Order: sequence, then C-alpha cells, then structure tokens
Amino acid sequence: MEAEGAGAPAAPEVVPVRVRRLDPDLPLPRYAVAGDAGADLLARHDVELPPGGRATVPTGLALALPEGYAGFVHPRSGLAARHGVTTLNGPGTVDAGYRGEVMVTLLNTDPEHAFTVRRGDRVAQLVVQRVARAELVVVDELPPSPRGEGGHGSTGGWSPPGDGRATVGPRTTPDGGPLTSTEMSTTGDQRVPGEEQP
Repeated sequence: MEAEGAGAPAAPEVVPVRVRRLDPDLPLPRYAVAGDAGADLLARHDVELPPGGRATVPTGLALALPEGYAGFVHPRSGLAARHGVTTLNGPGTVDAGYRGEVMVTLLNTDPEHAFTVRRGDRVAQLVVQRVARAELVVVDELPPSPRGEGGHGSTGGWSPPGDGRATVGPRTTPDGGPLTSTEMSTTGDQRVPGEEQP
C-alpha cells in the first residue's frame, strides 16, 4: 500500500524577491535547470584574474530579500573544475537588510595561468534560504550527544594533537608502520595512497 502523501515531489517554495537592475542590459539571474537550488549570477564587467590572484566582480544586481530569508553566494562547480576559479568567503551572505550591489570575490587558484572573466559570464550561484535567528542561552552543561566534543575530522579517524595545534602528519599503524591503501579506506583516511603530507 502506498504511503499517504507519496507520489510526485512537492514543488519548491517560490519566494518573491524585489531586485534593482543596476545594469539594465545584463540579464537577470536564472535557474539553469528546473529543480536547481542556485540561480546564476553574471559578471557586470570584464575582469582579469592573474595566476593566484583575486578580484571582486560586480553582478549589476541589488536585492530586497524578505525578512526571514538570506541569500548565499556559492561557487560554480564548472569554474572550479575546469579553471580552478572559486569564490572567497564562500558562501558569502546577502542579508535581508542589505541594499547594495551583490559582489562576488573570485580567486584563481591556478599558479600558472591567468583567467579572464567576460561581461555576462556566470561567476557564482545565489541560493535563497529561510534563516533563523539564534537566541543564545548560557548554561553550565550541554546535553549529551552521540558525537560529543569530537570535531575537526574526528569522524574520519583523525584527531588533533594534545597541544591543540592543527597539524597533519603521516598516518601509521599501531606498530608504527605506514597505512596501506586498504587500511586508509577502512579508517576513513581520504588521502591518495602514497601521497606525502607537507
């Protein structure tokens, strides 16, 4: 018997967002495919990114998001995979009260090749989400949880040294030998076998 309410997935929530076009000739952001979470933000100007360099790219768009929502600027996977270009401060946050132009700070991680952003290029994605404001309540003890205080890779078999410094060294077996690729996979080590760590 089919569960109640099963069937076609519910349509995503549609949130009206008022926009001011600072460059009327630049198309509005759009969702490339039905069901996409992010709308593509476009570059307002040509920008040259030298090897290892960064630049802030204007998008020609100012927003008035409804109260209770925020916009989050995410990198585009295609730019990262093909050209090594990603966003800094990602995801960037566009607060509901912000009325200035949405800007995207791009970083060219390629150490040898420059990258040119052309006007109208898709440079990032804007995801609009509901947000909650936290009311911080000071307590003497936190309730227990299965994870406890484990963090910084603890679920992948790594823990920081006793002095608290975040350093990563070669993983070893209990007798001090190097891990094999099979042992790496069973302990959650995501390193490429044989890869040296700095």
